[in-house]
Amino acid sequence: MSVAAVVVAAGRGSRIGGEIPKQYRALAGKPVIVHAIEKLLTAPLVHYVLPVIHPDDRPRFEDAVPGLQTTPGKLLPPVSGGGTRQESVHRGLEALVDRAPDLVLIHDAARPFASAELFERAIAAGRAHGAAVPGVAPTDTIKVVNDREEVVDTPDRARLRAVQTPQSFRFAALLDAHRRAAKDGHVGCPDDGALAEWAGLSVTVFEGEPANVKLTLEADFAAAERRLGGSGGNWMMRVGSGFDVHAFTDGDHVWLGGVRIPAERGVVAHSDGDVVLHALTDAVLGALAEGDIGMFFPPSDPQWRGASSERFLAFAAERVSARGGLIDNLDATVLCEEPRIGPWRDLIRATIAAIARVPIGAVSVKATTTERLGFIGRGEGLAAQAVATLRLPAERA
Repeated sequence: MSVAAVVVAAGRGSRIGGEIPKQYRALAGKPVIVHAIEKLLTAPLVHYVLPVIHPDDRPRFEDAVPGLQTTPGKLLPPVSGGGTRQESVHRGLEALVDRAPDLVLIHDAARPFASAELFERAIAAGRAHGAAVPGVAPTDTIKVVNDREEVVDTPDRARLRAVQTPQSFRFAALLDAHRRAAKDGHVGCPDDGALAEWAGLSVTVFEGEPANVKLTLEADFAAAERRLGGSGGNWMMRVGSGFDVHAFTDGDHVWLGGVRIPAERGVVAHSDGDVVLHALTDAVLGALAEGDIGMFFPPSDPQWRGASSERFLAFAAERVSARGGLIDNLDATVLCEEPRIGPWRDLIRATIAAIARVPIGAVSVKATTTERLGFIGRGEGLAAQAVATLRLPAERA
């Protein structure tokens, strides 16, 4: 299948303000839009990359792209966008009609951190389903409020997804949806997934990336600079380790890395007994030199009885962010004779990545036995050890 990518870059970035549209602001020495386009130009399954820009930004765009290395003909000349995101995407699609790609990705220029793996997943999902969007499960409880900020509903967060780009569609189907919307005067769709829903297409959500943030506010740019090692100041690397162990008891499952795994026995624990998340939490807190999990979530406190350990790791990750830091890598090893971890490894990695708000590529999960030695070898319990690597601004380390 031939694949084209439309990079939406015609907005004004009104929420962040300033004279320069956010997609042309420098990030680690080069414009944000260049970061986004570079990722697509190096994606081997993408054949064409088409920027859609504001007509007033053509000089900025021409100044930004000369250094880009690409296969001849892969980066297409930009087209001028419209007054809305929806209109801009439509113009980009019309500009691709002569090339008639089988699949099209729609990607925001203000998302510079989408990984190569995310683009591959987007293409695979588009091929399989025809209309697919990346989504991340929220870790916070979501409230619906009225115009007086009063809570009117608390939806089940297990059924919620925060939707990102790149979004993937069969080209002909998305073009038809945009043409129908333009003819019917249907405007204001927040993204192409919503437009596809309006057009009656079935839209599937595939696994997004917590780190695939859209730069919207000044704080986003500051965090992005720190992440890329740009002008955010000097960094100090910190490493922490963690360990946790639980004995087996009667039950039919264990929690490992935020995933409920069927097992012949459960574990004795005050919370849900997730040794992986407990060890990772201690590793992150250790890297921060802020104590351990028991200081913040003591087992003597009844409010943590049966609590999901996702809350513990999310808390530790938030403390990293509060100090202006970044988690670079989370590495966990499960020590057990049972259950087998292999079939669940990828789901565990994805769950940890979502909780800690890091790319899945920054999470490693391994498993080993103790060769039938010790309490683990005798099948009396299981354990996990973990290492966390993070960076803190030198002045806050």
